[in-house]
Amino acid sequence: MAEGRIVKGIAGFYYVDCGGTVYECKAKGIFRKDGTKPLPGDRVVISVFGEEGSIDSILPRKNELIRPSVANVDQALVVFAVKDPDPSFGLLDRMLIMMGVVGLPVLIVFNKEDLSSELCTHYSSIYEKAGYRVLPVSARTGEGIDTLKEFLRGKTTTVAGPSGVGKSSILNALTGCELMQAGELSEKLGRGKHTTRHSELFRIAEDSYLIDTPGFGSLNLPRMGKDELRKYYPEFAEYTGECRFSPCSHTHEPDCGVKRAVEKGLVGEERYKGYTKLYSELEQRGRI
Repeated sequence: MAEGRIVKGIAGFYYVDCGGTVYECKAKGIFRKDGTKPLPGDRVVISVFGEEGSIDSILPRKNELIRPSVANVDQALVVFAVKDPDPSFGLLDRMLIMMGVVGLPVLIVFNKEDLSSELCTHYSSIYEKAGYRVLPVSARTGEGIDTLKEFLRGKTTTVAGPSGVGKSSILNALTGCELMQAGELSEKLGRGKHTTRHSELFRIAEDSYLIDTPGFGSLNLPRMGKDELRKYYPEFAEYTGECRFSPCSHTHEPDCGVKRAVEKGLVGEERYKGYTKLYSELEQRGRI
């Protein structure tokens, strides 16, 4: 018997890291009967037979994410590129909302800082103003990688971002070796050839794991009412007490503190426009 952590699951096989030794395991049939599926990140007890084993039990989970399907995560690292490809702030905001719903702290990384430090500073200021921690990095030059390592130390971090932004290159830079094939950017399409097809944990230090996940091209909002959306825009909180109406949706109402803050540059205009678009989407969803 040994205790370890599932680092990867493929086609019914689970790879369990027990103190640096990885065993290929099958899950006992009892899990299918219970409707329980082992997930990458699960801490498990296994029986070992040579280099193989079987998963006997899954230890209690701290949390569980649906997409990506992983368990026992401490924080999220959301990666976008400064350019090549240009960042989709609508997608970034959806990711931040998704992480907020499950209560995960987030670090936003803008990669390829070497391509445009001016754009990187501008994009960073938008989300720093919103209350998020932002780190500019360059996987190519190594800028910011040491600072990023400190943020990841002793934690399990899920890494999310669209294809082509350099997640694989960042992972390789963090570990000092090519754990993953870096995606090659298609100049014609402006998209990356993303090689990740499943969630996988990479052990980068003692008790420090990264979970690389498939690239996101689009992301639906979690199920929520339109009036819940403002909870996931933390920069609004300071100004909601200045609204004439309570509750205020911060969309159509007159004398709205949040809208005044946008006009004064205290709340990012890009973020606010994204909020109104998502609010409308949830409003339409509620009518269906």
